[in-house]
Amino acid sequence: MINNILSIAGKPGLYKLVSRGRNMLIVEALATGKRTPTFPHDKVMSLADIAIYTTGDDKPLGEVLEQVKAYAGGETVDIKAIGDDAALREYFGKVLPEYDRDRVYTTDIRKLLTWYNALLAAGITEFVAPEAETAANE
Repeated sequence: MINNILSIAGKPGLYKLVSRGRNMLIVEALATGKRTPTFPHDKVMSLADIAIYTTGDDKPLGEVLEQVKAYAGGETVDIKAIGDDAALREYFGKVLPEYDRDRVYTTDIRKLLTWYNALLAAGITEFVAPEAETAANE
């Protein structure tokens, strides 16, 4: 699940929430395992709070990551092998056909696939809580 996985503006990679201190969060980099504090002036966002624009209702990032996993067969996605921006948009169109092509930028798609690869490398393969997944299917 991605509830405790964070993105911090201005810092590369993804972070796992370890602890909450007074006026700060203690986070651990998924790639290196290094722990650092974040402060109130840092823009911290949980991946569970992010959604992708679609032609209908916005789709939570966890559900989109599950679709990427299903399309990629649970393997990492080689972003460079996909090719240029047009090929990347075409690939994402196969993963999520209803994404809003005007409001979702190529950089957003590239970041989403990079996050997907980082989560897999960290051993995180479940992106949606089981009860949320059954509620979404009903």
